[in-house]
Amino acid sequence: MSNHSPFPSDDSATESNNGMSHYDSAGGDTPEPVEYVAPDVANREEKAVTRSKILVLLVLLLAVSGAATATYLLMESQEKNDFEAALTNHNGCALADDIETQFAGLGSEVSTVAGQKVDQIYSALEAFSTFISSEAHADSNSRWPFVLVRDFALKSERMSELVGLKKPGIVFLPIVQEEDREGWGSLILESAPVYYQESVTHLGDSRTVEELMNITVPFLYEHGRDENGVFTGPIEIQRSGPILPFWQTYPLPDPIEGLLPTSFDMSQFPEIASQLTTTNVTLQPSTTFVQFFDPANPGSVMVASQIMQPVVENGNLVAVIIMIMPWHEYFQNLHVDGLTDTIAIIRSSCNIGIAASGKKNELSYLINSTSATFLGQLDSHDPKYDDLVVSRVILDVDVDDSKLPEGICVPTLTLDLYPTEELEVSFQTSKPKLYTVVVVSIFFFTSLVFVLYDYFVGRRQRKFMARIKRQDQIVSNVFPAAIRDRLYKDEQKGSKHDDLLDPLGAGAAGAGGAPLADLFLETTVVFADIAGFTAWSSAREPAQVFVLLETIYGAFDKHAYRHNVFKVETVGDCYVAVAGLPEPDKDHAMSVCRFARDCVKTMKDTTLKLEVSLGPDTSELELRVGVHSGQVTAGVLRGERSRFQLFGDTMNTAARMESTSARNHIQVSQVTADLLVASGLSGWIAPRKCKIFVKGKGEMQTYWLKTKAVKGLKPSKSKGDMPTLAETIEMSDSSDRSGVVHENDNFDLDNVETMTKTERLVEWNVEVLSPLLQQIVASREADAVPIDPSLSQKEATIGKGKTVLEEFVPIIPLKRFDAAELSKRSSTTSIDIGEEAKTQLRNYLSNVASMYRHNPFHNFEHASHVTASVKKLLTRIVKVDDGNGLRASSDKINLIDMAGHSYGITSDPLTQFSVVFSAIIHDLDHPGVPNGQLVKENTRNAQIFKKSIAEQNSVELAWAMLMGKEYEALRACIYHTEDDLRRFRQLVVNTVMATDIVDKELQALRKARWETAFAETPVQDTSLSSNDRKATIVIEHLIQASDVSHTMQHWHIYKSWNEKFFLECYAAYKAGRAGSDPSQNWYKGEIGFFDFYVIPLAKKLDDCGVFGVSSHEYLNYAQSNRDEWAREGERLVKEYLVKYEEITTE
Repeated sequence: MSNHSPFPSDDSATESNNGMSHYDSAGGDTPEPVEYVAPDVANREEKAVTRSKILVLLVLLLAVSGAATATYLLMESQEKNDFEAALTNHNGCALADDIETQFAGLGSEVSTVAGQKVDQIYSALEAFSTFISSEAHADSNSRWPFVLVRDFALKSERMSELVGLKKPGIVFLPIVQEEDREGWGSLILESAPVYYQESVTHLGDSRTVEELMNITVPFLYEHGRDENGVFTGPIEIQRSGPILPFWQTYPLPDPIEGLLPTSFDMSQFPEIASQLTTTNVTLQPSTTFVQFFDPANPGSVMVASQIMQPVVENGNLVAVIIMIMPWHEYFQNLHVDGLTDTIAIIRSSCNIGIAASGKKNELSYLINSTSATFLGQLDSHDPKYDDLVVSRVILDVDVDDSKLPEGICVPTLTLDLYPTEELEVSFQTSKPKLYTVVVVSIFFFTSLVFVLYDYFVGRRQRKFMARIKRQDQIVSNVFPAAIRDRLYKDEQKGSKHDDLLDPLGAGAAGAGGAPLADLFLETTVVFADIAGFTAWSSAREPAQVFVLLETIYGAFDKHAYRHNVFKVETVGDCYVAVAGLPEPDKDHAMSVCRFARDCVKTMKDTTLKLEVSLGPDTSELELRVGVHSGQVTAGVLRGERSRFQLFGDTMNTAARMESTSARNHIQVSQVTADLLVASGLSGWIAPRKCKIFVKGKGEMQTYWLKTKAVKGLKPSKSKGDMPTLAETIEMSDSSDRSGVVHENDNFDLDNVETMTKTERLVEWNVEVLSPLLQQIVASREADAVPIDPSLSQKEATIGKGKTVLEEFVPIIPLKRFDAAELSKRSSTTSIDIGEEAKTQLRNYLSNVASMYRHNPFHNFEHASHVTASVKKLLTRIVKVDDGNGLRASSDKINLIDMAGHSYGITSDPLTQFSVVFSAIIHDLDHPGVPNGQLVKENTRNAQIFKKSIAEQNSVELAWAMLMGKEYEALRACIYHTEDDLRRFRQLVVNTVMATDIVDKELQALRKARWETAFAETPVQDTSLSSNDRKATIVIEHLIQASDVSHTMQHWHIYKSWNEKFFLECYAAYKAGRAGSDPSQNWYKGEIGFFDFYVIPLAKKLDDCGVFGVSSHEYLNYAQSNRDEWAREGERLVKEYLVKYEEITTE
């Protein structure tokens, strides 16, 4: 299928009956479906009353129209005169008041977004610094300053994408003390080739490692120059004191004086030295202004902020990270709607950097929504707008200035926004409209008297007519307008059945009445099926399934109206429509083809948007369409639930066209293709290379309907024009995991198609966790729980001195069910956790996503899949009932202590949040190999944790990041007291540790506790510890089931994730990180995994009695997948190996 647009030129296009060109795309404005129109029988009843109202309404309308028009014109003229007078006197109050009304709101939004953007940049730098420090600490073979940051270019690029800057310039500079100078050369010779190779590979640099090493100085140096200032070569530094050498940079630098700046001492520059002194004293990031030449405009000087981020080890400054942030690029990425012609001035409280040289410490920019122009290092705003300034501190490092040594200044950056004269000219007030609205309101008040009179007079008639209209509207939704009118016409021609509310006469067919049916010779039928829907729906809640179908089918309905296509019915996930009836349409084939093309595009756009609310894999749903033309028999099939239906061979053939079509493709039959060719539209179709076999008809030649090149649609590339294995069973696009998420506080679904899959998953996780945070806040407000003032000290000590595994406890004391607190709890819809907390939650999840590795299986997408299962199971746990506190879903509900609702799981929002949070972070930084392999390799983490290595590392990393200062508001939403903090920590530890199913000790402990809590003969134990034991066990089994939920969902979901897991294990084997070839035992291993773990686990979910129908659903899918694997597994393993070879040879 061609990738080029296959549509004919305007000269060859014919016009359809509705007057629209064949090139009208789905991307244009889609008209709304026509409003319901009452039938003649209802209109006749209303005419008499309507005539009596028309005269009064006309008089009132004429009066108000004249008064409103005169008022508006008069006020507009007066405003124009006042405005001209105000412009003459720039200091006039009228001008200031009006502009302030227009500008204050916009300026406040711009300053807020700008502040958040700066916070985002500094948070990203701090996270990068923490990561480098943690990585250096974890590597037993390195010490400061001899540290190599692996994949520095990749990590820097991710951070740059996170903050929305394009290659800002990032430098990692370790501090080299005098005693460490001799070892620097060894670092350069041993580590520089590794660093160069990684950077060259990632950045696509044309230089080789050998070339770079040839211009690298293997000792700490400065530039030697003669008396004329001519460069004579590098000179080894002899002076005492610490050195700040260039080390790793992003992107790779160009040579200076023929040498790379690697090993060049930067501390000799006063600006760097001053900034380093400030950073060393405060251990906080510092900033200064620096100049650079704009590469896009040679000779043009720009100004940027040079941000220095400390890297701290044991309270000492060991290195710094320098980022060059161009302010014009910063302003270009604010994306504030309506922002135009505004002066922005950045002011620094310190005279440092270029400001220290005598220039002003302020920068001026002219900013618009998508561009920013540097005006100079000066204050360029018009003084007449001084009173309209919108000012905000966008950077204020939390440092006590009184404790700083003399001469040290920590700058505070302030953003001042001023309107311009251009903006002033564009403003308009709403006074004319306001006065006009007042006049119109008087009209409505007068009309109200008439309406009240009309209401009392016509109340009885309106009730009767409303009933007729409701019945008729139902008929209109089921039958075409022409069929509906024929039904009413037959009623009026003498049918003894005289009930207007039963126009179909359910008993008419049985009484010998003539059926309402016709033969339509020229029609085109389309079947559109959602490919992958069955597998997708198996992992979703019922409400989510209906949200998807209603949204997609609603969009299809609009396209049907637009193209004069009649929707026949929806059968499951298949949409059936027809053109050419009940009203003849000579262009019926063309109409259906245009309709089908728009549906395919709409399907892709809609699923991209819905992935944010419906979760992982929604965007992978695609449409498979079949079209056939011919005659059909259509009519009303009377009786119970009467409806309009189509019959005949055309319907059968159209269904076959759909079932033999391909994803994102529209297959048309020979008959339909002939009709398009006859209409001069041969360019719309391309013959299918292989004939298809249709049951009852034999081989058939079919055609692909060409579509316009649409972003997101994947054309077929395989032999015989069928989709390839890689297209139909596709791993997650690596581009979706190539960088961290671009955080956007003003998230807009209209721009979701520009987001990567990882960004959409982050937004979905935000939507999952936000309601749980609202529930936590609502519960806390009901209990009136104040925040513990010493909580920050408790945060600093929790989890210290122990490994994560040592913190594991067999029973977690949970919060008790409190009916009084529940009755006082506010509705979560009225609870606002605040924009700051919501932003921090999004930023935290963005950083979590960036810390997941590029594994085929253990990645952020899989973590989101596990989260979806946890969310589904939590919603199915028994819910509170007003009668007895519980609503049971099985006879085993007597196991539950009635005083502790569902063992306390659903009564405590913090417990639910902790479990979902654990699902998101449980595989953080997973290396892609099992714990046993890490032990064999004797990695740093293996030496620390001994066992459950990956799980403990995930908890440590996620917790350390959450405790960062930048997430204070988020933590304040999660807990207020030490008890809540410790319960949250314990729940996270136990939940994540439960995902280690290989550790025999932990498994034996869980089995023993299960036997104690859920014995076949229930033990009458109503103690609180018994309830907590059951709750702890249920939580552990919930996360275990969710971690392998793909094995308990639809076969296609299981097969997809099983393939990814195999590819991960096989890649580890090929890399020498596995003891045996997994392909040799994968088939039998999966059967054993089902028999000895998955199916017993699903049965336990059923036995504990708190998950309702989901436990039965999981068990059924597990048994079905086990049987299917037994039949198909050996063949699939061979396909996995072929897939691995295809991937590695690309």
